[in-house]
Amino acid sequence: MRRAVITGLGAVTPLGNNILSTWDSLISGKSGISSITRFDPAGLPSQIAGELKQFNPEDYMPRKDILRLDPFVHYAAAAALMACEDSGLISLNSSLITHHFSLDTAGVIIGSSRGGISSLEGAIAKHIADNRPFSAYLMSSSTINMAASYTAMRLGIKGPSLGISTACASGANAVGEAFNMIRSGRAGLILAGGTDAPLCRLAAGGYGSSGSLSGRNEEPEKASRPFDSDRDGFVLAEGAGVLVLEELESALKREAHIYAEITGYSSSSDAFHQTRPDSDGEAVAISNSLKDAAIRNNKIDYINAHATSTPLGDAAEAKAIKKVFGDLTNEMYVSSCKSMLGHMLGAAGAVEAAITALSLNRGTITPTINLDSPDTECDLNIASAPAEKNITTAISHSFGFGGVNAVLVLRKYRK
Repeated sequence: MRRAVITGLGAVTPLGNNILSTWDSLISGKSGISSITRFDPAGLPSQIAGELKQFNPEDYMPRKDILRLDPFVHYAAAAALMACEDSGLISLNSSLITHHFSLDTAGVIIGSSRGGISSLEGAIAKHIADNRPFSAYLMSSSTINMAASYTAMRLGIKGPSLGISTACASGANAVGEAFNMIRSGRAGLILAGGTDAPLCRLAAGGYGSSGSLSGRNEEPEKASRPFDSDRDGFVLAEGAGVLVLEELESALKREAHIYAEITGYSSSSDAFHQTRPDSDGEAVAISNSLKDAAIRNNKIDYINAHATSTPLGDAAEAKAIKKVFGDLTNEMYVSSCKSMLGHMLGAAGAVEAAITALSLNRGTITPTINLDSPDTECDLNIASAPAEKNITTAISHSFGFGGVNAVLVLRKYRK
């Protein structure tokens, strides 16, 4: 069976317009949450979000494409191009892209939860207000597969191009399915990740009405507080993360930098409830990922938790962790990037997989901020400050509405 390694990382997040600035902000314990400026949130229960700052899609794509595509595609294309350049696969010079890999055998798998929801909302509003005709590009630009399809077009990639939508597990499922394709020999290199641009009244209002969002509007930077007893919901955020997954021999042959190796993946269903999480289903996903990686539970050093800051979700995840790891729970670090990034929906799992790879590569665990009063139901060894630790194996959790679960196992690369 072939080995799959991560050789490139790209991201646009509320903490930075590339992966390194995002990492630096995470290590500094900086929050990317603020009051919403993207639209008027008046009357909504939650008026805070994780917005991108000073992101310019013209750095990555022609203006005509920008006008014809939803922002969730802009974010994906930017993250993918950055990941490819980071991996040494392309050279970006203005609009010139020089390839250093086979276009016929490479693929793209990018997940999204909401797709082009903001474009759909805007088009409907204009049509109702002044009977403005719909754009001929509305349907194509808002469909979930367009993030992968446009990335393939932008780079000329001829292999598989797939869009995955499994709610908040979309990005992790995309990375996991890419891992499966590489180790089975069906592809040698895949750009895998997730993207979402849900900052519009429709998404913020819908999630708010379900009681999922934090109402701490007066203290945006303190609103996302995973595992804290005063948590009251997640904070909606936007962004994208894309990883270059490559067959090991190919990476070694071209002397690529290897961030980490993916060794296991599991996807499961709670088969329980539309919105409420179930710890049993999550525990199945975690256990199966360890089986897939052929390792015992005492080999895990660190968990990058899903931990969205919802009362039910964090407690269920903590319970699932204890079910799988038992007495070993207190011997491993747990942290949540969402305390600073907010919840980027379909992009979250991919960005968190990238952060986990960096943690393995650099020997540093990112902190969980706003943990002022730890919930006794979430009795875990939570890193509330950056922790320097030579971790060798880590797992990254992603759970979504509908009871969909995805868990990735990553290992520090060893020859």
